[in-house]
Amino acid sequence: GGPGESGVESAVNLIGTMPQSVRERFDLIGFDPRGVAGSTPAVWCNSDADNDRLRADPQVDYSPEGIEHINNETKAFIQRCVDKTGKEFLANVGTANVVKDLDAIRAAVGDDKLTYLGYSYGTRIGGAYAEEFPQNVRAMVLDGAIDPNADPIEEDLHQTAAFQKAFDDYAADCAKDPNCPLGTDPAKATDVYKSLVEPLVDKPAKTKDPRGLAYSDAIVGTILPLYSPSIWPRLTDGLNEVREGRGDMLLRLSDIYMHRRPDGRYDNATDARVAVNCVDQPAVSDPAKLVEKDRRARELAPFMNYGEFTGYAPMDTCALWPVPPTSQPHEISVKGKLPPTLVISTTNDPATPYQAGVDLAKQLGGTLLTYDGTQHTVAFQGNQCIDDVVATYLIDVRVPPPDSRC
Repeated sequence: GGPGESGVESAVNLIGTMPQSVRERFDLIGFDPRGVAGSTPAVWCNSDADNDRLRADPQVDYSPEGIEHINNETKAFIQRCVDKTGKEFLANVGTANVVKDLDAIRAAVGDDKLTYLGYSYGTRIGGAYAEEFPQNVRAMVLDGAIDPNADPIEEDLHQTAAFQKAFDDYAADCAKDPNCPLGTDPAKATDVYKSLVEPLVDKPAKTKDPRGLAYSDAIVGTILPLYSPSIWPRLTDGLNEVREGRGDMLLRLSDIYMHRRPDGRYDNATDARVAVNCVDQPAVSDPAKLVEKDRRARELAPFMNYGEFTGYAPMDTCALWPVPPTSQPHEISVKGKLPPTLVISTTNDPATPYQAGVDLAKQLGGTLLTYDGTQHTVAFQGNQCIDDVVATYLIDVRVPPPDSRC
C-alpha cells in the first residue's frame, strides 16, 4: 500500500488472517518496493525534527502570505529530498521500475508464474505488472483499486468526497449513542466536529506528550479510523477527549498514520509516498486548476477543510519536483494473454473509491467482486464471504460469477 508502506510487514500481518487452505498452498513473500522501508537505498527527505515541526504547523492560512509560507516549506522539503536521496535515485523509484523488480523476485524464487495479492497502491503495481508481463501472471487479486487512467485532480477529489462519506457514516453510527461527542443529529455532525477541532489551530490540546495535539494531527487522527469501522470507537474516545481539552488519543492515531514510533523516530513512508507519486503521475502546474480544486474540495469534504475559500491555493509539490514523471495516466493495454484477474472494490471505501475498482476490472478484462461496506480493503480481514471467494480464486484460479457481492 501507500505508496510508502512495507510489503514485508504486510505479509507478516497476513499470516494470521489467511485461511489455512491458502497458507498450505503458497509460500507468502512480501517485498518493500524500491526506496521504501527496508529496501536500500531508501528515499529520505525529512528528519524526525522536520516531521514533528511540520505536523505542528497547521498550514491553513490561504491568504497570499500564508500560501507563500506553504510553498516555501514545500520547496525546502524537496531540497532535503535532493540532498539526502539524490536526483538519480528519485528519478527511478516509480512503479514502472518496481514491476521490473517484482519480476526479478518472481524469477529469483524460481516461479514460472506470479501469484499476486495487492492492496491499495499494490493494485497500481499489479496493474502495471499485468500490462508489462502478462505472460508471467498466474493469478492476481487487486483490492482497493487505483485507476491507472484517472486524472490526478479528479482522483484526489473523488477520494476527498469518499472520506466525507466515511465521516458521515461514522457520525450516523455514533449518533445512536446519546453520549456521542458529535451529538445525536448526524446532519449537524460536521459542524460540531469543526467546532471541536478548529480551535486547535491557535491552541493545541494538552497531551501527556509535550507536543500537544495540533489541528493537522486532529484531522489525520480522524482520517485513520475512517479506514475501518473496527477503529471507530477509538475516534469516539479521541473526540470525547478533545471535548475535555485533551488530545492523547487523536495524537496517538495520527502518530500511527504518520509512522512515528513511541521513541519519536519516523520511517520514510511519507517521504517515499511523495517521491513515488511525483514520478508516477503528471504534475498540476496550472494555478487556476489548483484554486478550483481547493474550492471543490471544501464543498466535498467540509469536515477536514478549515476556513473559507480565498481564491488562492498552494503549488502542487510534484510541479516543483526535480525529476520528470516516468508514467502517465492511461488505460491498461495488455498485449498478450492475461489469465483471469480478480478485482475487489468496496462501495464506501474512503481511500480508493468504488468506481476505480470497476474501471480497473474493466481495463484488465477481469472479474469485479463488490463488498458492501465502509472500509479500505477487505480481503483476509475477517469477512468470510470475501475470503472464501479469494481463497478459491488463488488456489484454483476460478473467478466468481459476474456481479458477485458480499
